Amino acid sequence: MESVAAAVTRLQTLASDPAILALAERFQSAGHELALVGGPVRDAFLGRPVNDLDFATSARPDDIVRIVGPVADAHWDIGRAFGTIGARLGGTTVEITTYRSDAYGADSRKPEVAFGDTLEGDLGRRDFTINAMALRLPELTLVDPTGGLEHLLEHRLATPGTAESSFGDDPLRMLRAARFAAQLEVDVDDAVVVAMHSMRERLQIISAERVRDELTKLLLTAAPRRGLELLVATGIAEVVLPELPALRLEVDEHAHHKDVYEHSLTVLDQAIELEGARAGATTGSVTPPDLVLRLSALLHDIGKPATKRVESGGVVTFHHHDVVGAKLARKRLTALRFDNDTIKRVSRLIELHLRFFGYSDAPWTDSGVRRYVRDAEDELERLHILTRADVTTRNRRKAARLRGAYDELEKRIARLAEQEELAAIRPDLDGERIMAVLDVPPGPLVGEAYRFLLELRLDEGPLGEEEAERRLRRWFESREASD
Repeated sequence: MESVAAAVTRLQTLASDPAILALAERFQSAGHELALVGGPVRDAFLGRPVNDLDFATSARPDDIVRIVGPVADAHWDIGRAFGTIGARLGGTTVEITTYRSDAYGADSRKPEVAFGDTLEGDLGRRDFTINAMALRLPELTLVDPTGGLEHLLEHRLATPGTAESSFGDDPLRMLRAARFAAQLEVDVDDAVVVAMHSMRERLQIISAERVRDELTKLLLTAAPRRGLELLVATGIAEVVLPELPALRLEVDEHAHHKDVYEHSLTVLDQAIELEGARAGATTGSVTPPDLVLRLSALLHDIGKPATKRVESGGVVTFHHHDVVGAKLARKRLTALRFDNDTIKRVSRLIELHLRFFGYSDAPWTDSGVRRYVRDAEDELERLHILTRADVTTRNRRKAARLRGAYDELEKRIARLAEQEELAAIRPDLDGERIMAVLDVPPGPLVGEAYRFLLELRLDEGPLGEEEAERRLRRWFESREASD
């Protein structure tokens, strides 16, 4: 964290941009206040990058448009009903919001907006004290009515008033608490934790889309485990993602097995580490966090509670938990309004995550390697990471054996890919050629023949056009004879 003096200097430099100063002077000339608020102020003290700028003002939305319009390259309504106008000033994007006080009714899924009159009042209704600091413009003075700077120095997450009042105003703040715990590595006040537990059912009035967006932000942090553990400890996960706490399977002295919940969090940790390492090795640069991979890692074993069986001798099994887990993930992500592409990719990775295990005992034929690549399709790189991350054994010898086996599998995939263009496996003959060789019109028979040739391609590799035609005719003749 930067020193207070350095952070203030950084804020003042940021706010001294000619375009921002000109904007502040326009608001002042019109008789309105303007202040830089929230995340940009907090991040300046944390030494984090400050990108888009958020401002609060005494001006109402129509007044904001009249003041900003003449000097902005563009401006737009982000949410006029909520008092927010967006604008672009040179290379800077800003959001300007009227002082306000939002609250949810007992059963409402949308906040009731009331505009306020003072900066201090606006800051007092914000979610957490560390987000309730402002830099008043053009005076460049820090405004901190709720002790946010002190709490930031203490790495402490607290609410401006009572936590019950804050979460009553907007229950989504309970999810934000988990996200900030992970993102900013702060300790959550006991009073906040207690309120999260007692008020968790209030999250049911929040739209699935808003819950999804907040869970996504949490998962895309550098280390989401801390936030996820808080959601489980407070019971909030049972409301928004019940499959996660369900992984805390009972372990007794007669049925020893891994702690599936802790295992899943460790797989997520390891997937994030591998995600960065492999991306850096491939591109030489930092790539954005991979939501599909992280969802897959977190949810890969959610089929285990439904498939748990204790066999003779006390052995615990989870047969077909990959298939069951894929279905459960599809159902949960659909309920959370994730897009169809994300749902498809995550459920497919969960369905495939066990394919590799056993390879180290009996290495696959080239046909098996081709099928592994074919089944993974566009998810092959993610499957590589998920499979490696799924090894959490403390047995170093076993871990080394599995790591070595997967190293060998990846080498074989690369070798075959170079020889056979595995990424685009196709039969040696396309549909047009199949119809010409068999002298048949378009129809189900062509699809059947295509699948036959694809199986040959997977089993034996490229056959060449002449051999493929010979095999196709023989298959067709035997098919006709059997009919």
